[in-house]
Amino acid sequence: MKVKPGNEGKKLRQKLKRNEQGTFKLPPNRPTIAAFIKADNVGRLQNLVPIRHARMSKSPFTFYRATASVMAYDLAFQPHTKVNVQAIGDAHLANFGGFATPERSLIFDANDFDETNPAPWEWDLKRLATSFVLAAREKGIGESTTLEIARNVSKYYRESMQEFAAMNILDLWYIKFDLEGIRDMAKVKRSKKQLDKLISKGQKQSIQKELYKMAISSSGNFVIKDQPPLVYHPFDIDKSRKMIEGFFKKYAETLQSDRKWLFNQYKMVDLAMKVVGVGSVGTPCFVALLMNKKDEPLFLQIKEAGESALEPFTGKSIYKHHGQRVVAGQRLVQAASDVFLGWSTGPGGRQFYVRQLKDKKISPDIETFDKAVLKGYAKLCGRMLARAHAKTGPSSLLAGYMGKREQLDMAIGKFAVAYANQTERDFAEFMKAIKSGKLKASFELPD
Repeated sequence: MKVKPGNEGKKLRQKLKRNEQGTFKLPPNRPTIAAFIKADNVGRLQNLVPIRHARMSKSPFTFYRATASVMAYDLAFQPHTKVNVQAIGDAHLANFGGFATPERSLIFDANDFDETNPAPWEWDLKRLATSFVLAAREKGIGESTTLEIARNVSKYYRESMQEFAAMNILDLWYIKFDLEGIRDMAKVKRSKKQLDKLISKGQKQSIQKELYKMAISSSGNFVIKDQPPLVYHPFDIDKSRKMIEGFFKKYAETLQSDRKWLFNQYKMVDLAMKVVGVGSVGTPCFVALLMNKKDEPLFLQIKEAGESALEPFTGKSIYKHHGQRVVAGQRLVQAASDVFLGWSTGPGGRQFYVRQLKDKKISPDIETFDKAVLKGYAKLCGRMLARAHAKTGPSSLLAGYMGKREQLDMAIGKFAVAYANQTERDFAEFMKAIKSGKLKASFELPD
């Protein structure tokens, strides 16, 4: 059942016409890209910053993945409805994927919440649509089809919001996008094969297999394998054990009681630095190996949480601890969250959040997507984003504003193409900064 646009939504159209959502104008006195990047690098581990730049230099799309702060700045100067939801904050297409729920079924959902904060709903939608334009261009897909894909992101977001606005709120919160169900509904044969591979990959994952992949036996104990520059031990674990145990004690207090009991069945045996992602490179990120009395492993990822890229434009988070901000946003948005999701504070007051490193997590292989699969993926991401926003925002108001026609979809497509063009110009400026030596790029750790 779909709801009809209400008076409230129609009044919102009077304040901001839907076609105005297609407007993109470069903000006045916008900083240079080198200035943006250098500001982002403040507080990062400086020996890893050249690796971050090197990863960003692969293509405009990978550059885009690492520059949520640039787009947040630009979006703040564009017309928007000022209607807030719990925004993902970095809702590009590579930040969606599959993982296992506590009940062990595989679902599809957003999976990166470093930038989450209340913000205007269209900011997530525009970032998602733009990411599809850049990904389609990287694959050599024609501009007319690329525009259609961007519009589809909005179309399925809009139509799904109509559906979700009419639902009982409890039913909405119980919705999960089961991967096997998605596979059965896929209309394109190649999409079904892609999903079969992802489901099979997820089902084959086990923590025991990860143990033998990531760790080696040393003097009767397992330790994480050094794989520089991506995985390495930055300090003596034995000398730092008291500090690490104190960190985990504070972390355990953020878990609900049954999960705290479960966590306390394990003991930390090793901890290493692990370089992850593109935009996250340089932020302190660790992987911890814990074992229980039965020698069963548990891997936890410990990732620094700083200020959201949205906060300078939306206001400070209500949470003083940014690890708590990430965890709270993730729990609000996701249909189901990791049982070990929590937060803690490290040396020097650095704030971190904690989650399982490997728990049947699967990421779509974007490089293997063809035109048909990318179209289907755009629909799925648009629908998932609508569910996320409907959970935490005024869904009936948004459904009424967007309506049943395609005005919003046309505008979002127009914006996505314009902002992808700007991203390509920003990427060219970034590459010039590397070539001139203003920014250093290297895939190796400095001596």
